Amino acid sequence: MKRREFITGLASAAVWPLAARAAKAQQPAMPVIGFLGALSPDAMADQLRAFRQGLKDTGYVEGENVAIDYRWAEGQFDRLPALAIELVRRRPTLIATSSSGAFAAKAATETIPIVFVIGEDPVRLGLVASLARPGGNLTGANFVSAELGAKRLAFLRELVPGVARLAVLVNPANAMRADSTLKELQAAAGATGLQIEALNASTSSELNAAFATFGRERPDALFVSNDPFFTSRRVQVILHTTRHAIPATYPSRHYPEIGGLMSYGASIPDAFRQVGVYAGRILKGAKPGDLPVVQSSRFELVINAEAARLLGLTVPAALLSTADEVIE
Repeated sequence: MKRREFITGLASAAVWPLAARAAKAQQPAMPVIGFLGALSPDAMADQLRAFRQGLKDTGYVEGENVAIDYRWAEGQFDRLPALAIELVRRRPTLIATSSSGAFAAKAATETIPIVFVIGEDPVRLGLVASLARPGGNLTGANFVSAELGAKRLAFLRELVPGVARLAVLVNPANAMRADSTLKELQAAAGATGLQIEALNASTSSELNAAFATFGRERPDALFVSNDPFFTSRRVQVILHTTRHAIPATYPSRHYPEIGGLMSYGASIPDAFRQVGVYAGRILKGAKPGDLPVVQSSRFELVINAEAARLLGLTVPAALLSTADEVIE
């Protein structure tokens, strides 16, 4: 090889890595979504699947053109504030979260967009200025579970018509939700003579203690309020209701899927899909304060027929025809 050709080859070899690095530097950095989960990946598998579908609907696929940085509280809700701060320090493009995580994220940042799922009025809770014009850095989906109590009670009384004393499981640590649930049920009971009795539990041991009273007081049925803590402890709740043979109504399908009697509520995965859609829109430049909070319009009644049989209950034909799903 001639000296000139050799030198030219060396120069070309040096230029290619430089060109490759330059091309890589010109590529836009992949946006990062911080996902703040109150539970665990397994417990939120359906929600995550729906969230990713919402992202996909807007053109984003995890690992291809968007990254997701996860933080999980594993049901220990007091960890959420620290996890939110940890996420904020990593400067994600936005944060997606639900319920308690929304408050932790809001306290951690006033600038990073936050998209939430929540089961109560976010205006009354102070998360947004209004549903139509949230303002600030938060928006999301509201599945209005707190306003479904009367309907859930009606379905329960249709299945268990002799209910005279109703125990209501609430979390006093979530005082606003507990109060609104009890007030709604008391209003729904009206002049029917139905007695509403609150059972308070904020920890696993308090759950055990609450159910221990069933042996002494023996209510006719149980109403489990919609609360992230109870969702995280749903296996424990189902075991107690089964052991005491108490008919119970639950806020979401997560309960009848593992042996609970019945549930009525908004489709939580559908709400998370909407969060994914909003996340995608924000990645494309939309401002959270300009995106109206979405009100869930999809509600589902789920009945576990085997649980009904074990309780000696016959599910009325009208209720079976109303159900969105009957688990055999």
